[in-house]
Amino acid sequence: MAGFNLLNRKSADRQDNNSGPSEDNSGAAEQNGAHKRRVREGQTGYGAARSEEPEGERRTWRRPAWRSPLTRRILLLNVLVLLIPILGLLHLDQYRQSLIDSELEAMRTQGTTVALALGSAAVRDGSNGDQQLMHESARQLIRVLLGDSQLRARLFSQDGNLIADSFLLGGSDSQVQVEELPPPDDSGSLAVRSIGTLYDRIIRLFSGNRDLPLYSESPQQQQAEDYGEVLQALRGEEGTMVRRDFGNRLVLSVSVPVQRYRQVVGGLMITKGGESVERAVRDRRSDILLVFGVALAVTVLLSFYLSHTIAAPIRRLARGAERIRGSNTKANVIPDLRGRHDEIGDLSEALIDMTEALHARLEAIEHFAADVAHEIKNPLTSLRSAVETANRIEDEEQRKRLMGIILDDVQRLDRLISDISDASRLDAELARAESERIDLGRLLDAMGELHKPLCEDKGLTFKMDVAQDESLVVTGLEGRLGQVFRNLISNAISFSPEGGSIELKAWREEDRTQGPMVVATISDQGTGIPDGKLQAIFDRFYSERPRAEKFGTHSGLGLSISLQIIEAHKGSLVAENRPEGGACFTVRLPAEA
Repeated sequence: MAGFNLLNRKSADRQDNNSGPSEDNSGAAEQNGAHKRRVREGQTGYGAARSEEPEGERRTWRRPAWRSPLTRRILLLNVLVLLIPILGLLHLDQYRQSLIDSELEAMRTQGTTVALALGSAAVRDGSNGDQQLMHESARQLIRVLLGDSQLRARLFSQDGNLIADSFLLGGSDSQVQVEELPPPDDSGSLAVRSIGTLYDRIIRLFSGNRDLPLYSESPQQQQAEDYGEVLQALRGEEGTMVRRDFGNRLVLSVSVPVQRYRQVVGGLMITKGGESVERAVRDRRSDILLVFGVALAVTVLLSFYLSHTIAAPIRRLARGAERIRGSNTKANVIPDLRGRHDEIGDLSEALIDMTEALHARLEAIEHFAADVAHEIKNPLTSLRSAVETANRIEDEEQRKRLMGIILDDVQRLDRLISDISDASRLDAELARAESERIDLGRLLDAMGELHKPLCEDKGLTFKMDVAQDESLVVTGLEGRLGQVFRNLISNAISFSPEGGSIELKAWREEDRTQGPMVVATISDQGTGIPDGKLQAIFDRFYSERPRAEKFGTHSGLGLSISLQIIEAHKGSLVAENRPEGGACFTVRLPAEA
């Protein structure tokens, strides 16, 4: 495992390894430079992926704003939400029926008044004591009472014959019909009137008038039996009826009995077209449609504005991501939209952080590749020198020594490759693995029992002061945390002199900024950490080992991996020298709440 030795410190029996760090560094630098050139030329990394991607698939964010699917979705949803209440308001059946009822009530009142007048002034006593209706007087009275109104009054005798019709001049058999002409249409141009006519026809199609009975007049003499409400009036009852004509327009009718001394002498039928009702409903619909038109215009404008505030920044972020993807430098950055204080600002912040992390990861990969190349080249150089020398040496004793060197270099390469492999897959493992509840007290007890025999073999005293309760519970990966403490205890054993002691402590404390923390320390009585190296010992491939230890038994990755594991658990790992001598490593991990 990793310790505190400089890697470039070589033992005296490795003279063949003195080809020089500068040579190795230059080779690594050449490899690193070649790698960068290949990335710029699109041969490796994300540059290659960019060169193979179809142009049309990479530029979809450059579409015009009005063709944006996001804009269309926002516009469609807003218009649908607006249409639902508008369509409900346009369904004015209840309002229309209330107008019809009001018209019928007014006609009933007027019909009752006319019937009372007829019963008083147009009825005489017969020779048999019965009541007789005077036809001519009834015609004159109806013409006087209803001459200025748009109501049509028809009077039927008790035997069902038509006596008087306010729309006919003369008697009931007259062919001259009186009808008030509508006022001149000054509603605008021909196009405007055509649109209005078309609108009226469409409204009539959906007005529900087609469900009403058809109003028709007999081409011959009209009879009471042609109208059911007149038969009701001749029986002494009031009747109403709502019909439609051939133009699908409303026709309202009311019938009341004409009586004197409670004797029914005729039936009065008053009819009226439903133009006023249709006009009122049409005006209400026009008002609603006008409001809808204004609301629709505002909705469309607001939808485009909303889309612009969402889609435009997203397009900017997409362009920034495209520039970052096609560049090897940090010159082109993601637009900083954090000032918006909304989800897009959060997205911008996340993309900025992700881009910085990506650049840091790429730089770390480049440095790691260069370090690996350098570290592997050292034993390879020694191995090559030993193999070339072995072919020229005839002394069997020297040949055995060279074979031992070759075996050591092979073992060193194997150990180095294993540690490099573990370090390279550590990130992926920490990201994929699911955390679990870990009792750190029990874990440290197991570590102490595991290392006590090693301490006894070296004449060391192993002391433990670990709380035995639920206060030392953390969340994480037990195997990786065990690897950290195994590494730290092994280092302490390596650097402790014979007769020394190693102390392992763990406790829980409250931190004002970070909350509850579990703190564990591993201290020894060794030579301590060289001055100015308290941070450098966590660098990759840094190694500062005891002089008595065999060279090449450690790769220099142990402390670097340990720090990476602790930071992935949102903790910290620091090293310091003890005033009384020796080193102390402190691990701090968030405790379970």
